[in-house]
Amino acid sequence: MCQIFISADPELYAARTRSIRLHGVATSIRLENLFWDVLKEIGDRDGLSVPQLVGKLHDELNDAGAFSDNANFTSFLRVSCARFMQLQLSGRIPADKSVPIRSLDADWVLHGQRRPENAPIGTRCLT
Repeated sequence: MCQIFISADPELYAARTRSIRLHGVATSIRLENLFWDVLKEIGDRDGLSVPQLVGKLHDELNDAGAFSDNANFTSFLRVSCARFMQLQLSGRIPADKSVPIRSLDADWVLHGQRRPENAPIGTRCLT
C-alpha cells in the first residue's frame, strides 16, 4: 500500500507560501503544491486567478457565517481541494474543464453529501 503513496513526486507535497491580498490586506498562505495546482484548476474553470478564487472563497465563507475566529482558512482550502477532487471522481463535478464551477447546481453536486445543519440550501458555487 505504501508504494502507491511514497512514489508520489516530492514536488507535489513540497509546501509553498504565497502572499495574497484579502480586502487590501496582505496575508500569507502556505499550502502544498498539489493544493495550489487544484486551486488553479478550479479558478481556471471560472476565469479566476488563484488570488481571486481564494478571495472569493474567503468572502463566501465569511458571508455564510461559517468563518469564525477559530477557523483555519488554510485547512478550509485543503478540504475544498479534496472535496473538489472527490466530487469530480464521483462524477458530480464534470471532468470537462470547460464547464465552469459557477454553472453547476450546488444542490445536485452535493446530493448525498453531509451538510452542516445551518448551511444555506439552494446556493450556487462562486456566483
